Amino acid sequence: MKAYRLDELEAERAANDGAYLQFLRERNMSVGLYALDAGALDPQQPHGQDEVYFVVSGRAAITVGTETNQVARGSVIYVPAGAPHKFHHITEDLRVMVVFSPPES
Repeated sequence: MKAYRLDELEAERAANDGAYLQFLRERNMSVGLYALDAGALDPQQPHGQDEVYFVVSGRAAITVGTETNQVARGSVIYVPAGAPHKFHHITEDLRVMVVFSPPES
């Protein structure tokens, strides 16, 4: 078993000065913590893997393809491989758990 604490992951992510911290990588998936502060721009490009986002905290909108939804704590979003997607209109610091399958390259 591997177990993680969100506060420790957030501290590690912040200490490494990055918006994304991959903390688990297995044969069929990888998991990371993605952080965007209020007002930030999301620099993401489409990925070659399917993704599931779980919003841990914050508020924003996300556009996947041509569809836009508001997201907040507890939201779960599926993004198919290759789909253009971005978080935007981030009104509260956003912390998102990201699952890639297969693992992120």
